Amino acid sequence: MKIQVLAIGQKMPDWVQQAVDEYTKRMPPHLHVEFREVAAEHRGKNADLKRIMEREGERLLLATPKGAYTVALDRSGKQLGTLDWAEQMKDWLSGGRDIAIMIGGPDGLPADVLQRCDAIWSLSRLTFAHPLVRVLLAEQLYRAWSITENHPYHR
Repeated sequence: MKIQVLAIGQKMPDWVQQAVDEYTKRMPPHLHVEFREVAAEHRGKNADLKRIMEREGERLLLATPKGAYTVALDRSGKQLGTLDWAEQMKDWLSGGRDIAIMIGGPDGLPADVLQRCDAIWSLSRLTFAHPLVRVLLAEQLYRAWSITENHPYHR
């Protein structure tokens, strides 16, 4: 099974890539996690934000593997606790379907992308810097897997 994280934005700080790499390399070979960057649109002074979000959304959908179960990260989504993530991980592992998790740009994901996703989750009611979301997601995926395997990391 493969989990592909599709994130709008490029050129993350080194600490972000190091943290994401640390958690993804801990995952077992049968659960490959890959972070893919999708180019963001230029945001100028009088930019049409709605159109920018639509173009970024189109890029995310094009990058989504065919047949994947899709999860959008959005502040309007359902908040799951750590044990809920672990239960979801168990379901994913038993289903064998690839997973695509989408992280929008600074203005979020457009409504049409949210409507096309199988699930919409929120990491928190707090607002996080875009680079931090990648680190939080990588850590939570690893934590969820560690719970499913009764690995000591979670304790």
